[in-house]
Amino acid sequence: MTMIMVPEEDWRNLHDMLEQIIDFITRRNADDSSSEWIESEEARKLLGISPKTWQNYRDQRLIPFSQIGRKIYVNRADLDTFLRSHRIAPRK
Repeated sequence: MTMIMVPEEDWRNLHDMLEQIIDFITRRNADDSSSEWIESEEARKLLGISPKTWQNYRDQRLIPFSQIGRKIYVNRADLDTFLRSHRIAPRK
């Protein structure tokens, strides 16, 4: 095992900087809109699909969802992933 000696002031600066980075990442993750849960109807409207198509997507488990009673919720990040996986590239 190798040990490196660092002056105390440098160590404190490094420690403070790491704490700031951790705080920034924590705040960013908390504010991240992709972690937002939206209701089924809003998800369907974002995708521009009919209620029957939305039902088929859920039946086929194409998009992960949560259900509490009769309410269905979808994570916005899962919708983004679904849209990216069905993206059609432009012709060259």
